Amino acid sequence: MNWDWEKLQEKRQRQDGGPPQGPDFKDINDRLKKFKLIRPGSGGAKLIFLALVLLWAGSGIYIVEPDEVGVVQRFGAYDRITGPGPHYHMPFPLESVQTPRVTEIQRIEIGFRSRGRGGKFDQGNIRLVPDEALMLTGDENIVDVQFIVQFQIKDPKNYLFNVDNPVETVKSAAESAMREVIGKNKIDSALTSGKLEIQVQTMDLLQQIMDRYKAGVRIVAVQLQNVHPPNEVVEAFKDVASAREDKSRFINEADAYRNDLIPKARGQASVVINDAQAYKESAILKAKGDAARFKNVLREYVKAPDITRKRMYLETMEEILSDPTVRKMVLSDEAMRRALPYLPLNQLGGGQGGK
Repeated sequence: MNWDWEKLQEKRQRQDGGPPQGPDFKDINDRLKKFKLIRPGSGGAKLIFLALVLLWAGSGIYIVEPDEVGVVQRFGAYDRITGPGPHYHMPFPLESVQTPRVTEIQRIEIGFRSRGRGGKFDQGNIRLVPDEALMLTGDENIVDVQFIVQFQIKDPKNYLFNVDNPVETVKSAAESAMREVIGKNKIDSALTSGKLEIQVQTMDLLQQIMDRYKAGVRIVAVQLQNVHPPNEVVEAFKDVASAREDKSRFINEADAYRNDLIPKARGQASVVINDAQAYKESAILKAKGDAARFKNVLREYVKAPDITRKRMYLETMEEILSDPTVRKMVLSDEAMRRALPYLPLNQLGGGQGGK
């Protein structure tokens, strides 16, 4: 008390610049009253202590959102998992809780960083990361690969406790898996038709790595955003791609011409073959018919030669006279002898001067 009195006197002397005045006992009495309110065993101390205990006990109340799960730790070690809704755990430092979002699809960008809204890939609005993007193909070419990985928490316990930094682990494993897959493919495949297969192989390999790590992660998708040669040789690759497109176009045009020409040629060949087959059958049948008729005539001729000759003559004359295109003159034997010099031989001979 003497020490407090001396300090008070020195303070007042410095402020007033005069001799020390007597102490303000009212101020001292107010301080003593406040001190008595909180001394041990008083009712005010009990209330404060009870309020602190209630606040400490109430700190164990927590709420788990519908897209989350509660992972309770007791003295830092995993204890249990709780579902959505209000729950209670023993207050810190006895127990603590983490609430990871198990339904959220997390996205990792590799080879680039997007600066647009929502992380949408826009070639003019990204920042390239060459150390991640440049990869070596199976035919020893360098290719720039920019892709994203989407993953989801599969096992909250493994996700929180088995790996130190799950997101960085997925990113490093995804880059390693993509490099391995690209290293097994040629650059033509990576730039053109093999992209889908590369995505599938990388996703499968990345999921195997995560399962070996027991990271509690499910890989949802691996999507190639942009695959192209390094900027130094991109023009040369464009020329190669253009030549490849021209080659494909020429091949397609040749195939179209072939597909148009071959059916026509086959149709014409079928027509010629069918005509020849028909002529063959007709000629064979006609020859067989002529041979059979000749044999019949021969048998009749052997039986009666004169009659057969006469009948053949009459049949021949009937065939000649019945033809309307043949000019005919009928004369008796006497008339033939007298009129022979006057016959129009030039007309009967086709206008060849009597020949």
